[in-house]
Order: sequence, then C-alpha cells, then structure tokens
Amino acid sequence: MLLGAHLGIAGGFAEAVEEAGKIGAECLQIFSKSPQMWSGPPVSPEAAGRFRTALLGSTLKASAVHHGYLLNLASPKPDVLARSRVAFLDEIARADLLGVDALIFHPGAHLGAGTGPGLATLVESLDGALAVTPASRTRLLLENAAGQGTTLCAPLEELAHGLDAVRDPGRLGVALDTCHLFANGFDLRTDDGYAGFLDRVRATVGEANVRAFHLNDAKAPLGSHLDRHENIGRGEIGTEGFRRLVNDPRWSTVPGYLETPLDDRGYARYAEDLGTLRALAAGRPGRAVSPPAPGPGAKARARRPPSPRRPPARPVRRTPAGHRR
Repeated sequence: MLLGAHLGIAGGFAEAVEEAGKIGAECLQIFSKSPQMWSGPPVSPEAAGRFRTALLGSTLKASAVHHGYLLNLASPKPDVLARSRVAFLDEIARADLLGVDALIFHPGAHLGAGTGPGLATLVESLDGALAVTPASRTRLLLENAAGQGTTLCAPLEELAHGLDAVRDPGRLGVALDTCHLFANGFDLRTDDGYAGFLDRVRATVGEANVRAFHLNDAKAPLGSHLDRHENIGRGEIGTEGFRRLVNDPRWSTVPGYLETPLDDRGYARYAEDLGTLRALAAGRPGRAVSPPAPGPGAKARARRPPSPRRPPARPVRRTPAGHRR
C-alpha cells in the first residue's frame, strides 16, 4: 500500500507537496477549499501549475482532493440538493485543474426520506455530473460511511448500488475508511474478520474498484456506527488490524491516506503513524517510532479552531485540515 496523509493547504497547494515530502508520504490528499464552505476562491492557473510541477518533481505516487462537508448528493431538500450538485461540479473542475488522480466524497444522507429514495437521488446526481464533465480525468470515489444517523453507503451493498446504477460507472470507484468499516461491524483484527471483509468487497464493490483507503484507527467499539478517528495502534482496531491491510498484495498500489488526530507536534504526529504502518509492513512490531521535530508553523496548524460542521454531543478532536475526530 502507498502510505500518505491528508495535509492542509493554508500555505498554498504546492507547500502541501513539500510538507508531504518532509514526513515521507507516498501519497497526498488535500482539500481544494475550506470544507465548511459551499464555494471558495477560484484556483488560479498559476497556483495549479505550481502544484502540478511540485507533484511531478516529488516522489508522490498518488494524489486526491477530498470534497467539503456540506455536500449532500442524496438530499430530499431541493435547495440543498441543487447547491450540492453545483458544488460537486465545482470540485470536479478544481480537481481537474490541480491534476489529482481522484476526488473523494461522502455520498450523503437521506434525512428520513428512506434509503431507496436517497440512493435514487444520489445516482441521479452522479449521472448528471458525469454527463456534463465528459472530458474530466479525475476519478470520483464514493467513501463508505460509519452508519451514523441517515447517512448512506455504510453497507458496502449501497456503495455497490452507486457504482452499478449509474450510466457511466467507468469513472467511479470507492474509498474505504478503516474507522468507518470497523464502526459498521467489519472486524479487521482477526483472520476470520479480515477474510469476511474481503468476501464482502468481492461480492459488492469488487476489489478493482477500491481505489483508496483512509487509514484511521477507531476510538469507538466494533459496530458502534460512530465516526471517531484515533491514531494508528492506539484505538480499537489496533496494530493487528492494520498489519493485515498494509501487507495485503491486493492493495500494493492503492493509496492509503491518514486522517488521524494531530497534536502540538503538527505533522510530526502523522510521521509517527506512518512509521507505525511501515513497521507493520516490514514485519516488525507496530510500535510508534520517534517522530521528527515539527517544522515551522506546525503548532499553529495543529491548533486551528474547529469548524461547525455538525455540532457534536460532546467535544471532538479535529485535524488541522478540518476532519472530525
């Protein structure tokens, strides 16, 4: 597996590539704008050009943009659905301009309308986006959910429906989040549990359609349906769950992006998690390695205030990029 992380773009798109190099990442995921906004400042051709040049000059082997959090391509609310579809097209255009491999997005929630109608609206949204972007080279990856509330695509069968029902499935794929899988009942910690996960993948989305992973340990127990990320080896999945994943030859060229919590050390915390994963891939005990000293501005990045995506019942941690923890 290619091992990398989601990094912030506060200093610019090209700087994210530089920061990825400092932590030894093999792949890079970014936001193209604030994830809490429907729209953002245009990506200038100059900034996009610098980013593309930086990618070409780096050792990164894969890249992706993660869509913002307001998107709901399955919404039964006409105004939200319309804004989501416009925002989705904008994100595709931004991803194309930046030249990344994939755009990863949450399929959305049916908000009480029911799973069937929600999936039908999602497919309609995807068909519309694919129809008006025939020249796009960015692969669109649906991310599995943890199963909280009315979110769609926690069961892999619902992800498979999204792939199978669209008119042009060749431009789609899936991104599987390990925390979300665990929260939805996939026990990656045992041989039988991992084998069961593989069987479900084959029977639903298909191995070839798994184009990315989000590598996150889980704070909450198996089957909790709670999206609570933890650092690698420090949560309920533990090192054994990740040992099987990073050593599986099926995923040898598939990017795995960390979205684990950061602290005052900034991206040095990512370097520690990457060290743990690489130790597991090398057959060594998955104890965390000593991280390098944080670079300039790391403490400021790690302390960016949380944004009001969904007011939680209790405090949650976030990465500087804005992911819920």
